[in-house]
Amino acid sequence: MTDWTEKYRPTTLSEVRGNNKARDKLKQWADTWEDHGDAVILHGSPGVGKTSAAHALANDMGWPTIELNASDQRTGDVVKRVAGEAAKSGTLTGGTAGRRVVIMDEADNLTHNADRGGSRAITDVVKSANQPLILIANEFYDMSNSLRNACETIEFRNVSARSIVPALRDICRQENIEYESEALEAIAENDSGDLRSAVNDLQAVATTNGKLTRDDVVTGERDTTSGIFDFLDDLIKKQDAEGALKASYDVDETPDNMLNWIEDNLPKDYEGRELADAYGYMANADRWLGRVRATQNYKYWRYAGDNMTAGVAAARQGKKGGWTRYGPPSYWRKLGSSRGKRDTRDYIARKIAEESGISMSTARREVIPFLSAMTHHCKNRELTVAMAAQYDLEEKHVAFVTGSGKTTNKVQSIVEDAEESKAEAAVEHSGGAFEGFASESDGDEPTDDAEADETDDSADESTEAGAADSEPDETKADDGQASFGDFT
Repeated sequence: MTDWTEKYRPTTLSEVRGNNKARDKLKQWADTWEDHGDAVILHGSPGVGKTSAAHALANDMGWPTIELNASDQRTGDVVKRVAGEAAKSGTLTGGTAGRRVVIMDEADNLTHNADRGGSRAITDVVKSANQPLILIANEFYDMSNSLRNACETIEFRNVSARSIVPALRDICRQENIEYESEALEAIAENDSGDLRSAVNDLQAVATTNGKLTRDDVVTGERDTTSGIFDFLDDLIKKQDAEGALKASYDVDETPDNMLNWIEDNLPKDYEGRELADAYGYMANADRWLGRVRATQNYKYWRYAGDNMTAGVAAARQGKKGGWTRYGPPSYWRKLGSSRGKRDTRDYIARKIAEESGISMSTARREVIPFLSAMTHHCKNRELTVAMAAQYDLEEKHVAFVTGSGKTTNKVQSIVEDAEESKAEAAVEHSGGAFEGFASESDGDEPTDDAEADETDDSADESTEAGAADSEPDETKADDGQASFGDFT
């Protein structure tokens, strides 16, 4: 069955719904490109029409398109080779006036040094390109300052329900579907400015029933807050894998929101190995959701749901009883509302990425949540000290990961101990730095054979003594004490 979001994608800018100001600004950018030669960033929430507008503009201008996905071109050399070559002049393959437009989606997924130069490479391509270049991003401030400053920027806002309804009405007419106006209005209101989701919802309901009525539309009028709390209780404490999956069907939350709810409340009842296994399933769910965002194939939602519900329930070990105060997923949502917190998060992610050889995105999504669970409120003090020392964290960084107040005596003492640990490690590693020079100096003095034998004997004894002394240290390494290797 044909995906309606693709079938009814706008072919000209005049068909783009909502965001009239952004649409007109984009057209002006294209009309005057010969004068300024700047790249443009289209940014805004998923589903508001950024990519559709870019392709519609290309049709209007008669420009062939070359589309790249930044998340698939992460390293600097790949970006320069693929995007750089595409952005160079190509009169033979170009359209009007020899132009072609390069559209790079998910440009916000390239961040700083941890993605091995990808962001810097895109910035270089933007500055040297002699073809129109359109970057598309959901999170504008996840892009580097240098990249944002090198481009013109156009914000696409959430599409109002008033603009979504006519689009749904046109699709119904072309598909010969009978509908009630109240049904279309309900779909538009439910999808909170996301036109693409509204079209997907319309297709799901209309192709099932043939005639669209108000009763066919799930409006979310029930108490969703109460529902999510009941679901969390079933998932974390009561239901088996199959029961948890079925319980999720009654929760009126998007997969992304449900993931945040589970992620934030899971450590309140799970611990140790079961928590690690559960977060493994959560990481799998997050990867599937990433594929949805990258491909717009919403069939992948099913696999994300299986992992975050059935997988998490299967990870439970033993019975969970009592009452738990579950709360809304404030941890990640607060990040988006505060630039300072995003900077703190990105500093920690960058340190983890540099130490572990992974991307900042992986550090943010997979490693930091694990660290947060293991060091929650600094309860495991040795691990928290090791973490602070390994990643060179200050008080505000430790407070961010552990959820503790940065001015508390506990956090301050942990940072102090981490500094001492780093100093001791530095001294330990430099302890034998000058021994070779001392030996060479001693060796310059002439000795007879007897003296040489005595020297050899003493050296052997010293070596044996040193080996004996080192054995207890190896034993200590296995006594369960925290080590920096726990975080790499």
